[in-house]
Amino acid sequence: MIDEPFICAVCGKNVEPLLYSARDHCPYCLCSLHVDNNPGDRANFCRGILKPISIDKFKDSYKIVYRCSSCGEVKRNIMAQDDDFDKIIEVMKNVR
Repeated sequence: MIDEPFICAVCGKNVEPLLYSARDHCPYCLCSLHVDNNPGDRANFCRGILKPISIDKFKDSYKIVYRCSSCGEVKRNIMAQDDDFDKIIEVMKNVR
């Protein structure tokens, strides 16, 4: 599992490693790159932007639902502890 720092391709902010799991999205804008087949493997070659389209309740947390802007695949990633919760709520409000 790869957990490494990166610069967000969408908002440009520096994102630090998560340290308890593989970081799979930006905690500031919630966007991601379509780089994993399985969490943290970095084996997917699509590299499209995963944009949050909705939020699913998951146990005592939430999963961010993404659609890839390149291939259209829908993926779900669990919310990280340091995610901007105002952004989570914003995505929830935009679901119709």
